[in-house]
Amino acid sequence: MESIWHSLPEWKEGIEISDGILGRHIVYHYNETVVRELLANALVHRPYTTRGDIFINLFPNRLEIHNPGLLPLGVTPQNILHQSVKRNEHLSKVFYDLGLMEREGSGYDKIYEIQVSEAKPLPEVQEGNDRVSVTIYNQIKNPDVIRFIEEVKKRYHLTQKEIICLGIIAQHQSILATEFSRLLQSQNDKQIKNWLGNLLKYEIIKTKGRTKGTEYFVNPKILKNTGELKNTSLKYIQEHRLEALILTDIERFQPTKVSEIHQRIGKEIPLRKIKYILKKLKDDNKISQTGKTSGATYTIKQN
Repeated sequence: MESIWHSLPEWKEGIEISDGILGRHIVYHYNETVVRELLANALVHRPYTTRGDIFINLFPNRLEIHNPGLLPLGVTPQNILHQSVKRNEHLSKVFYDLGLMEREGSGYDKIYEIQVSEAKPLPEVQEGNDRVSVTIYNQIKNPDVIRFIEEVKKRYHLTQKEIICLGIIAQHQSILATEFSRLLQSQNDKQIKNWLGNLLKYEIIKTKGRTKGTEYFVNPKILKNTGELKNTSLKYIQEHRLEALILTDIERFQPTKVSEIHQRIGKEIPLRKIKYILKKLKDDNKISQTGKTSGATYTIKQN
């Protein structure tokens, strides 16, 4: 791992992020801890009864690590953040004792924490017929998120789980509970509440709506106090305002498809959110739907 890290100059590439009056610091395209943890996981958790090599593919925008064999029984790309199965227990202990990897079951927690703290996308895990691949992207979605999370961490003592949740929500500015649970790989309300922890108690994160329509967003007062995430967008639009916007759009362009509505009112609004509002408007008898799936069209319901 030392040879891999020190032999490639690409690892040292990054961008400078302003720290305000304190100066600037570099956020590297690929965090060293993340790369080391992924490599250690590849070495420790691969099935050594399966032949094949570990491949590290470096592209301009991403890093891919390909590992022979499949994930341990019970672990899937959709639960890898929460599920842990010891495959090579003795090797895992050796790596942990040498300080080469996180303790069993916490590696992906650490990877998630670092990726969201650096405003980067979450890792993508894919399982094929005979190998597993993990992809991390070097794109920084919004530098303000980095400064915002650092400022919140200075003011509050947050756990690793809370930092992960804060990072996901801050990157989206506003996110539906269904999408949040997908990214957090959990459909368990009690588990999600446990992960959110004191973010709700301290009102760092606020909610609105109910059940599947619940939406998480960063408390505007926290944003104002930290002075970060100034460049807000339609992502943060209030539900009643979005309803009015969609109704006006349908009235002007009816009959119209959801993809057309999405294109006109703003791609920064998640498509899931627009579909949710359309269903709500339909249930409230404000609009009519003709057809199904992506070909459905919407019109204003006549009284």
